[in-house]
Amino acid sequence: VQLQASGGGLVQPGGSLTLSCVVSTNIFSLSAVGWYRQAPGKQRELVASIINGTARNYATFAEGRSNIVGDSAKNTVYIALHDLNPEDTAVYYCNAVQRGLVYWGQGTQVTVSS
Repeated sequence: VQLQASGGGLVQPGGSLTLSCVVSTNIFSLSAVGWYRQAPGKQRELVASIINGTARNYATFAEGRSNIVGDSAKNTVYIALHDLNPEDTAVYYCNAVQRGLVYWGQGTQVTVSS
């Protein structure tokens, strides 16, 4: 499984951003597909994921501020991030799990700053 993430950039506090992850296989055939992030000096953490093609799972900090959507026609997973603040600055990684194996995309930088 290959993952290609895009959509990162510089955004002002309070702004929004949508990240895209193109997956090389049917996204609804995956056990899980979603987004993680890693801020400088911190561990990588879950932002949101789609489990078994249906259930949505959000980290506490992401609930109410993000929305993960899968487009099976484009084999793409999107995450819309809203009300961003400087603590959301991180490299965001697309992630997939299939048959017990974990796959990562290359990451896209999101910087929240005025």
